[in-house]
Amino acid sequence: MDNNFSILHEAPDPQEYIDLRLEGGISGKSKDAATVGLKNSLFAVSIYDQETFIAMGRIIGDGGAFFQVVDIVVKPSYQGKGLGKTVMRELMDYLDNHTYSGSYVSLVADDPANKLYEQFGFRYTYPASHGMFRMY
Repeated sequence: MDNNFSILHEAPDPQEYIDLRLEGGISGKSKDAATVGLKNSLFAVSIYDQETFIAMGRIIGDGGAFFQVVDIVVKPSYQGKGLGKTVMRELMDYLDNHTYSGSYVSLVADDPANKLYEQFGFRYTYPASHGMFRMY
């Protein structure tokens, strides 16, 4: 990773978050949802190149029994530089120090990001269980 990049353990500005999600090809969020959601993160990683917001990831959940890794996204022009792996390392460091015996950590993996998550010990739940969702 480039030494000029800054890694912050804080959530980005809601508009930066919205813009990066869209640019990175993941679903959009309203400003209201982004503002509330970011504020309620258990932990967040934001990476900047000077003033440019280029990558992020968050952990949400109840802080004890359940944690979920979400919002792993890298600005397309910065992909292939190891930033996704850097974000995951930061998130895993947090989880390694803040989870309990029996804590359940989940994520939803899109191809090809599933290969990244496998490197950090995540495995598929299928066929034992099926991921489900409901969108509003």
